[in-house]
Amino acid sequence: MAGQSGTGTSATRRLGILVIFLLATLALCGLWFSAEDVVQGSTVRIMYVHVPSIWTAYIAFGLTALCSGVYLSGKNRSLAWDRVAGASGEIGVLFVAVSLVTGSMWGRLTWGTYWVWDARLTSTAFLFITYVGYLAVRQLGGTHRQRARRSSVLALLAILEIPLVHFSVTLWRSLHQEATVANPNAKVELDGLMLFSLFLGLVAFTMLFAWLVLHRQRGMMLEDAFSDRGLDVAITARRNEAGA
Repeated sequence: MAGQSGTGTSATRRLGILVIFLLATLALCGLWFSAEDVVQGSTVRIMYVHVPSIWTAYIAFGLTALCSGVYLSGKNRSLAWDRVAGASGEIGVLFVAVSLVTGSMWGRLTWGTYWVWDARLTSTAFLFITYVGYLAVRQLGGTHRQRARRSSVLALLAILEIPLVHFSVTLWRSLHQEATVANPNAKVELDGLMLFSLFLGLVAFTMLFAWLVLHRQRGMMLEDAFSDRGLDVAITARRNEAGA
């Protein structure tokens, strides 16, 4: 068991080193090597954080829903699924917040204002609030099993918002531009290094997400163990009082 733990820690450390390398490369490509946009100038560099952050949030919330579904399926009621779901949800909220902040900065430079009640912005803000609520539900009282059941149900409902957010720019009139790379009909073309930097950002942020989930779910496991130990101590003390 100790050998497996040591191997896991070593793998996590190597993943962390890879993440640092990818993020450093992204910073160099995005800030210095990549060319400015012909229309937006240096403002386009925000894209290398803004797009990967919302991409990673989608992955995070998808993993939260997947682990929640596995837990509720009854085939494997291990609390490890719930801990991964919770860790992924927390990190997803962080990346949505980054997306909202960078999007507001981009909007200020492009539209002249930090915020408009646009379909994409509003739906993304609602997504952020929903998953903040998910994290709040996880903190309600009860046993670990009760926490897992109620949060799993909410996670499976909340994931339905992802398509709404993603396709909001086509479902309603929106100031937010449509997909550039994934849309074959898009009229916007990216320079080769700009495209490389964007995909590098997607990879780097995805690896960062994986590294954060590994660490956070381990922290949650220790929190659960500490909580259980405290409950055991309380029960033992209560029994001793009753015996006396």
